[in-house]
Amino acid sequence: MNMETSRLLKQKISVINRLTWVLSTVCILLWNGHSAAENAPLSFEVNYVKLDEAPVATFSNINVLPEDSGLLGAQLAVADANSTGRFIGQSFTLSKFKLHAPQELLKRIDQQFKNGVFIFLVSADSGVFETIDRWAKNKPVLVFNVNEPADDMRHTLCLSSVLHTVPSYRMKSDALAQWLVAKRLSKILLIKGKGVADEHIAYAFSLAARRFGLSIIEQKVWDFNTDLRRSTQQEIPLFTQTSRPYDVVFVADAHKDFAEFIPYNTYLPRPVIGSAGLEALAWHRVIEQWGAAQLQSRFRKMAARDMNELDFSAYLAVQSVAQAAQQTGSGKPAELIDYIHSDDFELAAYKGRKLSFRSWNGQLRMPLALVQPNAFVSESPQAGMLHPTNELDTLGFDAREMRCK
Repeated sequence: MNMETSRLLKQKISVINRLTWVLSTVCILLWNGHSAAENAPLSFEVNYVKLDEAPVATFSNINVLPEDSGLLGAQLAVADANSTGRFIGQSFTLSKFKLHAPQELLKRIDQQFKNGVFIFLVSADSGVFETIDRWAKNKPVLVFNVNEPADDMRHTLCLSSVLHTVPSYRMKSDALAQWLVAKRLSKILLIKGKGVADEHIAYAFSLAARRFGLSIIEQKVWDFNTDLRRSTQQEIPLFTQTSRPYDVVFVADAHKDFAEFIPYNTYLPRPVIGSAGLEALAWHRVIEQWGAAQLQSRFRKMAARDMNELDFSAYLAVQSVAQAAQQTGSGKPAELIDYIHSDDFELAAYKGRKLSFRSWNGQLRMPLALVQPNAFVSESPQAGMLHPTNELDTLGFDAREMRCK
């Protein structure tokens, strides 16, 4: 082999080596890019959208909810989701919007959806949710009702695009009715306010009484239009006199305008339940079992107040999405929506058992705590309450009760 041939051969080998290095580098870069894409954190933006409503005037402001109720629950849920998300490549952010009219609220949701947001926690009344549900048809969007307990949303309107993390009036009424059955208290005096929500609460309890074989011996409407704080001992005993004896007094007072004056002032010395005395709630500061004490502590540290039911319902909404994202490993809206609506979905929520959404009305099924102002009393479903598939469905409207319009 002469010198020229040797030189050409060396040049070819050098070119081949350079090409091999270039191809190897390209392959490595492509592979790393693919891996980086696979391992890129999934980002979820949550919108908390609230319709600003005028406060209801009452004689007492002791039980007024903090203005940030609900929102702070969502903030804690985002923080908790991100604590876990650091290890599994998921991150959550929260944006809040307060709107002054239903049209503004829907416009904002539509705008945010066009910007890529598909998770909405909404605090509004049932009429707004009916409008949102029509807008959401055939859209990959998750809408959570975090504040409205109205039964029509779960019973007759059948909002297919809305999930409810706040318990309904009927769920709470069933929870209390079960306790009455367990205590063998079957005769009830029902007192209700004049408001629309008061009427809904009273009607829900009448359905619960019928379901569990209780007797409402008399209904009375609270129609006093004066401040009775100084005359309760004279007026309420007269108001609660009846021709037949009763075992318990159920009070339907959505805004707690008069309910707190009823206990210990009734004509017959009887327990008071409903909007005062013994209440059925998804959450209360006295709940401590199943890790709830740690959740209470984290919330107090963040908010400098106790967690209430609206905070908890917003917390559950965010955690539902976080749980679905963890289980599916997906950030695709359609996949998350399908999973949350499926029978495979289970949510751990400091309740002693897994929670899930009802397929027939989107309600999150859950046990309810029966509490008095400073202590936990019981939990419903009560022991011995049976159901063909899930005893949690003894609280609220079961599938066979649906009356979709």
